[in-house]
Amino acid sequence: MTRTVIESKSKTVTIGFDEPFCVIGERINPTGRKKLARELEAGDFSTVEKDALEQVACGAMVLDVNSGAVFTNKMAEDPRYADNNFVEPMLMKELITRIQAIVDVPLCIDSSVPGALENGLEMAEGRPLLNSVTGEEERLETILPLVKKYNVPVVAISNDDTGISEDPDVRFAVAKKIVERAADFGIPAHDIVVDPLVMPVGAMASAGLQVFTLVRRLRDELGVNTTCGASNISFGLPNRHGVNAAFLPMAIGAGMTSAIMNPVRSVEMEAIRAANMLMNHDPNGAAWIGLAKVLDAVKEGASFADASKAAAAAGTGRGRRRRRG
Repeated sequence: MTRTVIESKSKTVTIGFDEPFCVIGERINPTGRKKLARELEAGDFSTVEKDALEQVACGAMVLDVNSGAVFTNKMAEDPRYADNNFVEPMLMKELITRIQAIVDVPLCIDSSVPGALENGLEMAEGRPLLNSVTGEEERLETILPLVKKYNVPVVAISNDDTGISEDPDVRFAVAKKIVERAADFGIPAHDIVVDPLVMPVGAMASAGLQVFTLVRRLRDELGVNTTCGASNISFGLPNRHGVNAAFLPMAIGAGMTSAIMNPVRSVEMEAIRAANMLMNHDPNGAAWIGLAKVLDAVKEGASFADASKAAAAAGTGRGRRRRRG
């Protein structure tokens, strides 16, 4: 059975077909968050720290750390601040340092800049997940050697030099190509977590069915774990959380094993924990019972994050200590 192992300094998270669904918190990402980007430019990491603590309290098992920012206000002192290749490597170091100081969960190092990825790999304690490689030739030749050098798992996104195809067969072929090229570098399939690319169902009515079919093929034919940007499915639609909460259990039933998502949403996390129990990935329903206590507190007026934090402190949260050899 395929298992992708991710580690922090003292905790291990295993992504696998027979494991609880892995929630990768998406909030530490300045892309599209102008306020956060301005804070980071000013050297203010308070929102990052708040997001890290809150996501872990709400059930994130892994934290995605995205350094996608440019510092336009600093361009006057140095025009390089307008260049991602200059800003992201140094920002990634600082983000990881700050996050590891306050939470102990594995990290997913996320950037389009190779220098930022390598800086993240150097700073991360344990065995992080690298996000990401695509089927583009230049990206394969740049990122796969890093994956091999640091012996880490990697997210493989199913697009290549031709772009993102609407044809699921093409996206499967790109994933297969990445798995095969990784093998040439000595990287095993269990260290590849494929993102089959979720299209918005509002723009493409078959988007959900495509993903479910692709995930089954990736599991059955390539034997790889899978992930996605879960909220992409509902982009442009009203009541997005309702759509996300329906999509996630269906994707889990099809074989999806992780998602990059916002865990600070009770409806989506409720759906995931119910799916874990129904898939027999929640022994004796312990996590579901713990969630019920959280939801009861929410009904009394507590925030989902505060209620989750209190439940974790009382011993209802999940966590697995890293095994020492």
